[in-house]
Amino acid sequence: MFRILGSQKRLCDGVSRRELLLGGSLSLGGITLADLYQARSIQAQDNAERKSTFGKAKSCILLYLWGSPSQLETFDVKPDAPIEIRGEFGGGIASAIPGYRVGELLPNTAGILDKTTIVRSLTHPYPLHGIELALTGIPKLGQRFSDPHDMRSWPFIGSVVDYIQQQQLNGSLPDVPQNIAMPWPFSSRRTGEVLRSGPYGGFLGPAFDPIWTEFKGSASSRSAKVTASFGGVTKTYRDPYGGIEPDSRLVLAAAEQPSAEIRIDRLKNRSELLKQFDKGREQLNRTPIAKSFDRYQQMAHSLLTSPRISNAIDVSREPKTVREKYGENLFGHSCIAARRLIEAGSTFVTVFWDEYESVNSAWDTHEDHFNRMKNQLCPSFDHAYPALLNDLEARGLLDETLVVCISEHGRTPRIDDSPGGGRNHWSRAYSAIFAGGGFARGRVVGKTDAIAGDVADNPFSPNDILATVYHLLGIDHEMLLHDRLNRPFPIVAAGRVREELLA
Repeated sequence: MFRILGSQKRLCDGVSRRELLLGGSLSLGGITLADLYQARSIQAQDNAERKSTFGKAKSCILLYLWGSPSQLETFDVKPDAPIEIRGEFGGGIASAIPGYRVGELLPNTAGILDKTTIVRSLTHPYPLHGIELALTGIPKLGQRFSDPHDMRSWPFIGSVVDYIQQQQLNGSLPDVPQNIAMPWPFSSRRTGEVLRSGPYGGFLGPAFDPIWTEFKGSASSRSAKVTASFGGVTKTYRDPYGGIEPDSRLVLAAAEQPSAEIRIDRLKNRSELLKQFDKGREQLNRTPIAKSFDRYQQMAHSLLTSPRISNAIDVSREPKTVREKYGENLFGHSCIAARRLIEAGSTFVTVFWDEYESVNSAWDTHEDHFNRMKNQLCPSFDHAYPALLNDLEARGLLDETLVVCISEHGRTPRIDDSPGGGRNHWSRAYSAIFAGGGFARGRVVGKTDAIAGDVADNPFSPNDILATVYHLLGIDHEMLLHDRLNRPFPIVAAGRVREELLA
């Protein structure tokens, strides 16, 4: 497990060196020293309980539900709200947590909630698909870069974990990539727009981008049809997250790049040739780009010559009964692959429930909301999520593996008159669910008002979640990283470890 501690050196007025640097360097985030004094006063608390959970987790599976699930049909049901708020599925059902009701479309999940902690009071002021806020630790969305690989952006949490692990290994590559994401390079399967930013190495450099898989296959004819509209264009199609054909599979994206004619012996010969070239450039300036090239080169060779990772993501190696338990769909198979990767030795594995074919897809239910929730989204989640937790526990892995299920915001309390009904973006109050690796069991934290529109008690920021995840992985969230200009940035800005979530 990680145990990485940050500096706690303080100046004569009691302000930490980190706070002073942060106050002077984060103009893009708009943080002032007054903000830091306020944050410090909030954090002035007894941390004895916190120390007992520091570094409890050895690994993390991040389940990211892009587009944002409705809190009202999942973890914050409001059975007494008017029909235009609660919708068709507003009554909820009893769960394994006494007195707590969950959306009726999640019966399997309801049965395992005693293994989880649910937060119903996440909140921030940006009802946008800015996953940077959920995944990178930035203080606010501020400037967003059109190039997802822009090295001015903040690094993805998986990239930070990978970077810190490399420091522990003195720059050598681990046997298994520590930052893997699936099912395909983020936002690459939608049409009509450029790739979205967020899950990349940022100022750490592209060497710390996730290692991506690719999906080779197609949606099953059994998958429910979904309808999505954008820019005046309406599409109806089948989505692999609702079901996939039997020959569908995940492969390493890196393995798709070389020509099929390049055999392993030729690859090794090329590797020897590259070593000769390396001797001729030892005196070159070691820029982040050059370092990234070196690491890419080593990683590509390792991935192409070792079957360990390709075997781990080969879900067909699992018994059919296991695949059926998780669900014969893209999310279910990705969750199986994530568990197999953790068993193979990876530290941080991300499963994106990503856009497919159209904007306004995945959990972005601006229209056709009830059909998609009932026939595709909730059923696929309700198979895979409980199966993953039960599987990890049966294998003795849940206590040391974080399972973090989050998104970028929630959905509007009031249903609009879009075709099939729609809920739009809403960030003032939304929910998330956590399990394993030091998270508490059977706990519900925070609450909202009568329509799940605003936080009524115990607000959480996305950065509070990131700080807590880092804490459980044994990484001090106040640790400073440096960008290309050697400017210091905290791993998480203006977030704190939330003891309410800890076991």
